[in-house]
Amino acid sequence: MQNLIQLPKAHFPLMIGNIKLAQIDLSESNKNFTQLNTAADYENYIEQLLKNNNATIAYGGYLEKRNLYKRSTIFNDTNIDERNIHLGVDYWCAANTPVQAVYDGIIHSFANNIGLGNYGPTIILQHQIDNNTFYTLYGHLSTESLDGLAIGKQIKAGEVFGSLGTAAVNGDYAPHLHFQIIIDIQHYHGDYPGVCAAKDLAFYKANCPNPSIILKVHNS
Repeated sequence: MQNLIQLPKAHFPLMIGNIKLAQIDLSESNKNFTQLNTAADYENYIEQLLKNNNATIAYGGYLEKRNLYKRSTIFNDTNIDERNIHLGVDYWCAANTPVQAVYDGIIHSFANNIGLGNYGPTIILQHQIDNNTFYTLYGHLSTESLDGLAIGKQIKAGEVFGSLGTAAVNGDYAPHLHFQIIIDIQHYHGDYPGVCAAKDLAFYKANCPNPSIILKVHNS
């Protein structure tokens, strides 16, 4: 794996005035979620967590095993191994929150990945820093985020290039950003697995390292 640990601290991927984080547990062991089924249920839970912690953003999920994907055949197709291990970090906050580039880069690809449980509008940036080439994926955006984009367009670090979408367009989730680092993008364009099966974890853990190594604002 490329040595991303040595990179300078990245910009936080959300442009929000007061970044105060509260960790959220969406794992299968959190019994609060046994009865939560809709995006509104999750949104209410997250709003209460933020209020209780005097926080502006709930975060977490790297390599977290989750039950919430069981509602979607994208992850729970009977013909393939169930995918339920999350490969990025989620940042939960209000819809329309601006999304900004963590480093200088170019637009590698973008797409509207529609469907229950999918990313919805998604943008992937390509970064070249010294000898390191890698990618960052921003999922669950607003549809307006895709307007006027072009592959190869330069995006500066800290530049706003999108915003968070609502449940109506983001795959039916409470508003949040799925942020993921990808070393080898393989054949993907506008999409990349954000959840994997247990049998594939070793590969994806190496190819999608913990975003905290560049953001340096949390440990998971």
